[in-house]
Amino acid sequence: MARTEPSAGLRDLPSVDEVMRAQAAALAIDRFGRQAALSAVRGALAEARKNGAKIAAFGADHFAAAALSRLDADAAPRLKPVFNLTGTVLHTNLGRAPLAEAAVAAASRAMREYVALEFDLDAGRRGERDDHLRALLRELAGAEDATVVNNNAAAVLLVLNTFAKGRESIV
Repeated sequence: MARTEPSAGLRDLPSVDEVMRAQAAALAIDRFGRQAALSAVRGALAEARKNGAKIAAFGADHFAAAALSRLDADAAPRLKPVFNLTGTVLHTNLGRAPLAEAAVAAASRAMREYVALEFDLDAGRRGERDDHLRALLRELAGAEDATVVNNNAAAVLLVLNTFAKGRESIV
């Protein structure tokens, strides 16, 4: 089988190894890891091959920067803030109700470090996660007791367990 020569412009493309040694590739590795950076570099070079000699004159720095730019774009948040001008206060298509700044700050603090979620610091043993909210929820709802679950399925199971105890239930 006869071997065909690549077009003159494609011969000038840098190798994956050359691109991976560029400054922008080092930044990509630091931010996204070696595998993601390598994949993005290969993608940038593949795009150049697909477009032919039109962009083959660019060097390793160009392709490393293109790879880093692609990784940054892929990592950018997809959810964008909008104004709710629908007339519906809690519009399900617009996410959830905005939280108070104090709640956002408290959640942010709790997410930055370990917290004693299920550990009773006074007793030095395992505690209950409900202890943090039980009194507040009881006061808010005027209930004898309260619990917190993290999804609707858990809530349905608890309700069925309570109201259908010892009986059959159609779900």
